[in-house]
Amino acid sequence: MARIAGIDLPKNKRGFIGLTYIFGVGRTRAVEVLRTANVDETKKVSEWTDEEVSRLRTALEEYKVEGELRSEIQMNIKRLMDIVSYRGLRHRRGLPTRGQRTRTNSRTRKGRRKTVAGKKKASAKK
Repeated sequence: MARIAGIDLPKNKRGFIGLTYIFGVGRTRAVEVLRTANVDETKKVSEWTDEEVSRLRTALEEYKVEGELRSEIQMNIKRLMDIVSYRGLRHRRGLPTRGQRTRTNSRTRKGRRKTVAGKKKASAKK
């Protein structure tokens, strides 16, 4: 099993799909890394040799991936919150940051619906 950047890549996937299991590596970057490491894109992860895996590791060292990338993203969010920018306030309140509507929708960010005290329920008609 190939282990790159602390992630066990799935054996049965093709190379460029397997590399996308690493945080910070999408399809485009995966193909780019495979080309720089001189590894066939269509080859499955289980078919990679130890030499190819080591070349892939060195090719991926150029990019920020996994823990380093996650910490940079968190630091960027913390910076926005510290300078009290609009986006930082939205992060702090747990609301969408990119201009989406919040009157309806945005349940992923806001959480489960909260009931409003004193609101009447619709009466059932017979």
